[in-house]
Amino acid sequence: MRGRRILIPLPNTGSMYRKRNTYYMRGIIFMAVLIFLFLKLQIFTFYDNHDSVLMEPTNDSVDAIMSMVPSVLHKFLTPKTLLHNGSNLIGALNFVDLYHPPNITEINRQIAKYNDMQLVLNEYTFGPLQNDSVIIVVQVHTRITYLRHLIVSLAQAHDISRVLLIFSHDYYDEDINDLVQTIDFCKVMQIFYPYSIQTHPNQFPGVDPNDCPRDIKKDHAIIRKCNNALYPDLYGHYREAKFTQTKHHWWWKANRVFDQLEITRYHTGLVLFLEEDHYVAEDFLYVLEMMYKRTTDLCPQCNILSLGTYLKTFNYYTYNSKVEVMPWISSKHNMGFAFNRTTWNSIRTCAKHFCSYDDYNWDWSLQHVSQQCLRRKLHAMIVKGPRVFHIGEWRFDQKIALVKKY
Repeated sequence: MRGRRILIPLPNTGSMYRKRNTYYMRGIIFMAVLIFLFLKLQIFTFYDNHDSVLMEPTNDSVDAIMSMVPSVLHKFLTPKTLLHNGSNLIGALNFVDLYHPPNITEINRQIAKYNDMQLVLNEYTFGPLQNDSVIIVVQVHTRITYLRHLIVSLAQAHDISRVLLIFSHDYYDEDINDLVQTIDFCKVMQIFYPYSIQTHPNQFPGVDPNDCPRDIKKDHAIIRKCNNALYPDLYGHYREAKFTQTKHHWWWKANRVFDQLEITRYHTGLVLFLEEDHYVAEDFLYVLEMMYKRTTDLCPQCNILSLGTYLKTFNYYTYNSKVEVMPWISSKHNMGFAFNRTTWNSIRTCAKHFCSYDDYNWDWSLQHVSQQCLRRKLHAMIVKGPRVFHIGEWRFDQKIALVKKY
């Protein structure tokens, strides 16, 4: 029996059970922490995905951007906190449980309410709209990050308190609404394009299930009997709702602002058209109004004023106070441009030319109107030192730093 080992049970002192329970408890706590972190990650991922419709991905330094903006305006750059109780697992779970994107019926109800009310925010503070005041109309889709920076630039503009700032939306979103409704430096109004892809997801003017695919051949489209099979565009392509919506929205917006709002009924001044990814210089209003006053002696035939350019480099110090005059060219003069009711009335009479022109770009359609319909062609006065910039193609910190140098 030599060499044989006999296992003798240790006396039960309770220490083994305590150690085992300790290990179990540590394991449970560790797993709970992992689950908590996982859930928080999922929640933030959910928020990012929800906001990705509204926010452009960016690698910009937040600190660098904030350092260029007065602290009083940081509120426009700070997203609304969704998780007020972010350190609490129950609070985080409640957010996931309670968040329900509004359905189409509710969105349509809200859009109709806003459009019927024609509410002007801050009117009591800044007084009624003067007939010769500038109206600024911003076409907004979903890029809330760019919109934040546009609002910051507008807030720093001289005499901004005299304008009426109208945001025209083709996408209903509470985060964007909250941002717009925090503006406190001028009169503000929101209008909502009621024929959007968002509100018509399965029918025209949205994407109908029977729409012809963009690149299908005409003979195949006819066999398939898809919508408008007989009518591809000049390039053999079929309608894409996400592109045509921009043109539809622009035309609706112009009609709405000039002809359908009570506050603009007697307005005779300029209407300036901007987009969500534009950025304005501090003196853009002064320059615009100076150009308008000088049209009589510098360019009596000019009926459009343009503040923007797509040039990546320009000698600002040489040309900051100079203008040039030429026929309006859609691809060059469509950024930060303005006209008055007289020009609009001429354009409106050519609605058929605008709407039936075989191009989904509103600016190319407007140029077609000028060339083929208007008695008095569109003629532009363009400031050579731009006051409106397109930040959609640039990193925020690079572009904004460049603008602030001027």
